[in-house]
Amino acid sequence: MPEINRRRFVIAAASMLSAPMLAKGAEAQAAPQSFAGRGAIRRGVDATVTRVPTAQPLVAMTFDDGPHPNLTPQLLDMLRARGIRATFYVIGRNAARYPQILQRMVAEGHEIGNHTYSHPSLFGHSDASVLNQIDRTNQAVYAAVGRPPVTMRPPYGNLYDRQRLMLHQARAMPTVLWSIDTLDWQRPGSGVVAQRIVHGSHTGGVILAHDIHSATVRAMPAALDGVAARGFRFVTVSELIGWPRWDRRRLRLAGASR
Repeated sequence: MPEINRRRFVIAAASMLSAPMLAKGAEAQAAPQSFAGRGAIRRGVDATVTRVPTAQPLVAMTFDDGPHPNLTPQLLDMLRARGIRATFYVIGRNAARYPQILQRMVAEGHEIGNHTYSHPSLFGHSDASVLNQIDRTNQAVYAAVGRPPVTMRPPYGNLYDRQRLMLHQARAMPTVLWSIDTLDWQRPGSGVVAQRIVHGSHTGGVILAHDIHSATVRAMPAALDGVAARGFRFVTVSELIGWPRWDRRRLRLAGASR
């Protein structure tokens, strides 16, 4: 899988959001909590999360590009054995293909995020095209589990600042990037992936990995146990931000039955 300027868009400073607005195409019955100290969102960087300053030693483990029919269930077994909740940024067409895996994710307390429908680089896409990628994925996730994602991660991290602001204004979805990159797409081996996660973890960190690589899944026992041994606790992205659990937000797609 090509990697298009992924690192250029990792923002070093912490970026936090205010409470999401009512999204077009969704109805909110319960407003989420606000980000502390953040006012009106007027720039795309304000609508972007790379890490979240927290008083407690929390980290969010995130996985992109799934679900994979074989590897993702193996990973879920590992997470369940350790009582760890993660966030899965799923590709919409994969979500539509394997809804039962998404159902298991939700049943076991994990969060599902939006990683577009067909995994394009969104550079050069019109606003309508970006929203189409997001909406189709939201619909696929909703069809599987009855809840839409509340955060989005662009493939390769490629989403212009203006587009991030547009997405937040149009769909109330923050753009979630990362502060700890395993670079597992380079296939460095499970030992290296585990080491990068353990040594790179920091308070409020967002860890990026992919549940479509077998070496990454093999790395997880050592990685998860190593991070826990350093005193960190795993939470979902919404929990790291300080929002209510994503599947308890009572959001629904317009026209969907309750």
